[in-house]
Amino acid sequence: MAVRIDGVNLPLSKRVEYGLTYIYGIGLKSAQEILATLNISLDRRVKDLSDQEVGAIQKEISGKYMVEGALRKKVFENINRLKDIKSYRGDRHKRGLPTKGQRTKTNARTRKGPKRPPVAKKKLATKK
Repeated sequence: MAVRIDGVNLPLSKRVEYGLTYIYGIGLKSAQEILATLNISLDRRVKDLSDQEVGAIQKEISGKYMVEGALRKKVFENINRLKDIKSYRGDRHKRGLPTKGQRTKTNARTRKGPKRPPVAKKKLATKK
């Protein structure tokens, strides 16, 4: 029996609080709040949830949280808005550089990609 919430299959062997974090937009704190609201024990496994509990979790998430596709769309729109108004952060997004003030001289390999070899300078032809 696969537990599916908002188009995401939750891992059956994990505890419910950690299983819910597989949903984009639900972190550990949000998952704990959802389970506390529904009086579901944090120690339970996803495979031990009844259909009524899964339905209640689904209803709670869809009612109070922006998750998955809607959240991804919102984040994408926010980044595009920054690019459109030509803000500094939007420019950093366009260039694929860190946006929150991190140093880029030595680190930032995740955003910049793998290191490329330096380009050799061409020697100028001398006149005789």
